[in-house]
Amino acid sequence: MPGDDVLYPPAQYSFLWLLLVLAVLLAIVGVAVLVAFLTRPRRLEAQPEVDRPAVLTQLRVEYLEGIDDIERRVRAGELDARRAHAELSRLMRAFVNEYSGLEAPVLTLRDLVAQGVHPALIDALGRFTYPSLFRRGAPVDPVLGAQAARQVVQTWH
Repeated sequence: MPGDDVLYPPAQYSFLWLLLVLAVLLAIVGVAVLVAFLTRPRRLEAQPEVDRPAVLTQLRVEYLEGIDDIERRVRAGELDARRAHAELSRLMRAFVNEYSGLEAPVLTLRDLVAQGVHPALIDALGRFTYPSLFRRGAPVDPVLGAQAARQVVQTWH
């Protein structure tokens, strides 16, 4: 009856509820550890020492061979002067990009001057490439352009 002064014991929870709470807590801790493990900074593995002068020498050799090939094709009549200057410009700019990281392939002559690049590149582009590609009239002799391109590859620092 409602007026009885009888005490009832507190409700007892099943042991399974305790196990469920512990499992949820372990899952939260496990996820936190997993996230920490997967997002930690990686240790840099020791890279083998690269012989930088040998790599740069090989780079120069490859680009000089490319210039020689362009000159050979010009002399054989396989390339016209404008196309030869375009390829020489591409080669010089690619060499500078690969050698120094400067994004020369996408920079204009004015941008390169503002960057303060090696004078050999400015001279080669200003005296041979730009007049041959962008001026009306006969292009400059591509053999002279090839000599200027060789100068760029050999003297670039």
